[in-house]
Amino acid sequence: MAAMAAALRLGALFLLLLLLLLPLQAAEPSAEPGPGPVASAAGPAAPPETHAAARVRPRSGPAPVTDVAKLCVCDLLVAQCDVNCCCDPDCSADDFSLFTTCSVPIVTGDNRLCSQKAAIYSLDVEANPPERIFKLIDQVNPSVFCIHATNYKQALSFSSAEMPTSENFDQLLKQFGSATFSAEPDSWNMNADAQNPSDANETYRYEYGVPVQTVDAFLRLPSPVVSSWCSDANPAGFLVNQATKCTRSVSVEKCGNIQALSMLFYINSGILAVPKSSQMVNITVQSVVVQSLNGMRTLLNGSDVLRLPVILDELCINIVLGVSYHITYTDAGEIIEAAASFVLGAINKEALSIQQSFEISFTQVNTKPVPLSGNPGYVVGLPVRAGFRPQGSGIIQNTNKYGQLTILQSTSNQDCLAAQGARTPILFGYNMISGCKLRIAAAMKCQPLTQTLLDLLKGQSFPEYVASFGNSQAQDVLDWVPITHLHISEQSSCQIPVSLEIEVKWTKYGSLVNPQARIVNVTATITTTTLKQLPSRRERTIPITSSVVFTDISSPAEPGYKAWPTINAKLPFDFFFPFV
Repeated sequence: MAAMAAALRLGALFLLLLLLLLPLQAAEPSAEPGPGPVASAAGPAAPPETHAAARVRPRSGPAPVTDVAKLCVCDLLVAQCDVNCCCDPDCSADDFSLFTTCSVPIVTGDNRLCSQKAAIYSLDVEANPPERIFKLIDQVNPSVFCIHATNYKQALSFSSAEMPTSENFDQLLKQFGSATFSAEPDSWNMNADAQNPSDANETYRYEYGVPVQTVDAFLRLPSPVVSSWCSDANPAGFLVNQATKCTRSVSVEKCGNIQALSMLFYINSGILAVPKSSQMVNITVQSVVVQSLNGMRTLLNGSDVLRLPVILDELCINIVLGVSYHITYTDAGEIIEAAASFVLGAINKEALSIQQSFEISFTQVNTKPVPLSGNPGYVVGLPVRAGFRPQGSGIIQNTNKYGQLTILQSTSNQDCLAAQGARTPILFGYNMISGCKLRIAAAMKCQPLTQTLLDLLKGQSFPEYVASFGNSQAQDVLDWVPITHLHISEQSSCQIPVSLEIEVKWTKYGSLVNPQARIVNVTATITTTTLKQLPSRRERTIPITSSVVFTDISSPAEPGYKAWPTINAKLPFDFFFPFV
């Protein structure tokens, strides 16, 4: 009886395995060629795929939406190379040669997939210089309970539910009113070879750094690549303000055939309002300035702005010397206007090359452009940005960026009372000193003289805050540094200010490859002196000075690495019971 029971159990197990394997074999069409058509009395033979294969062909959805070659979890800085991030697209071969390791050696998608691509990053330290190695391999999940494909794009993010209204109630009731409903998109097709139209209704928008697309390709902003010669393959990135200069080879005989010398080359292709759309925004000509051979410039009227290169008396006129694009966009990432300003010039037979300048700027609609002094860090020679902060508000700045933080301007006669009101802007990185002489008579009172000298040194409106970065926004109050005021005085009845010393401490911030200047502290020190009583009809001359000093307090540059994780394992208190 025991042997019979064991045989029955073994037979039941074999039958169960057979039942589990049959659906798998039926779902996979055989890769081996089957026998040819077999004729029967009922009619002609049917191809082997007509019934069985057509019945088991699986439904096909859109292609997988995750491309691991474009994923990079360590790419934290915008348009900058992250240290030891081997998958950062902003890093060049020179950056990779300075890496010591790859912080993220493997990049995969969902680990629950049965089969997926995996991006492998490593460093070849034996090469000179070291190089990055990139491999794209197929990774197989040995688990039985795995996902075959993630082809439902809507499941990768949370979507807002449609609120029922009087207009869409009947439609929603028809779609979701039954006991069951399908969540599969209508774009899924039974035919695997059919083109996937799921992206037809997808809403696109421009994002930072994405090339501005045109009807034929992208908006070109010529720039020098290897040498100083112009390359027309440089795309203009969305929200990336650029200014380039490059050299282009020219000749009077061929100036009409060189496309880059004509205005039409820069305005004949319309810009797409959003990527992959049919809505086009034409580039309008905002202004045209004509430059003569001696450098004199003349602004043309708007009635006749389009001028093409023409050969006239051994000269080629109306060639493009400079182009400035101005793009207007909305907060939804859509371009609504595009304008171009041109500088046209002329060349003679002796000219073999010309220098062209190109510029592009972006402005959000219904906003005024804010003058910046760097992006993000300060640029040497640009004015330091400063402003006031009322209670419960953001930073308020002067519309004139050269009048936000100023010091006393020296004059030729060195008379302080005559120089009152003359100011000069404080430029980042420039140490400056200025001053004048004040003649004090015996009849002058202490209090009015003190107030006059304070207005002379600090100006009518001395700011309260200074921007940490050259592009600090007025609403981001934490990006602004308060100005610290110090007073150095003596113990006496009448003290008058004689000097204002401003010290700006700054440091290098960000990547070692491209550090940015950041202001961390600003101190304004007023030094006073004692005003002694003068005899009648006597005068005294004292110097009044203002100075600005920029101090670099950066620490020595050292590469930073993340600390290795530590395991904080604790045993239960009675783990060694009853031995301890």
